[in-house]
Amino acid sequence: MNKWIEKYILDYSTPEDSVLEDLYRQTHLKFVNPNMSTGHLQGKFLEFISGMTKPSSVLEIGTFTGYSAICLAKGLKSGGKLFTIEINDELREFSRSYFIKAGLESSIVQLTGRAQDIIPGLDQMFDLVYIDGDKREYSEYYNIVFGKVNPGGFIVADNILWGDKVLEKSTKDPQTRGIIEFNDMIRKQTNIEKVILPVRDGLMLIRKHNMV
Repeated sequence: MNKWIEKYILDYSTPEDSVLEDLYRQTHLKFVNPNMSTGHLQGKFLEFISGMTKPSSVLEIGTFTGYSAICLAKGLKSGGKLFTIEINDELREFSRSYFIKAGLESSIVQLTGRAQDIIPGLDQMFDLVYIDGDKREYSEYYNIVFGKVNPGGFIVADNILWGDKVLEKSTKDPQTRGIIEFNDMIRKQTNIEKVILPVRDGLMLIRKHNMV
């Protein structure tokens, strides 16, 4: 996105709250690949999606430092829970410290390990799922979690345009191939509705049909 257009959008949007602003700054100071943090524009969008759907249960695949988890948890129905999965156990305490600062620690359940190992063991149905893990594994995540999404529920997948590299159909890069194959798989699904939004690096919104 043109940086001046992005600045205009942010200037006319609700300001980033102080906890998220500090989380974003500390992520950039302390961690490798800080660009994986959601950031204000996309975070506010996720907060709106959650707030509009008022989910009782949310699943996030890929916590990183916790920015998106906080945004999604803000829209939970009273008493609702967000389950967030992160494979890197070294990030757990950092993200938890910000869940506490945001006053959301009782609403967020942190799980550490491979999503493919954890999700089948969750005795839980979800109203909203956010996929932002290893791009090579997007199709796996989707296939494992789809049966745990309530009819009419939503799945949101991040990085769907992958820096425009999705247009490179002959690429051998495994991350790019993972996104391309995921997008091609979703395109063929008939039991969902879907739309790609060019927010940041591309967001795929998927709605599971009420009758499947």
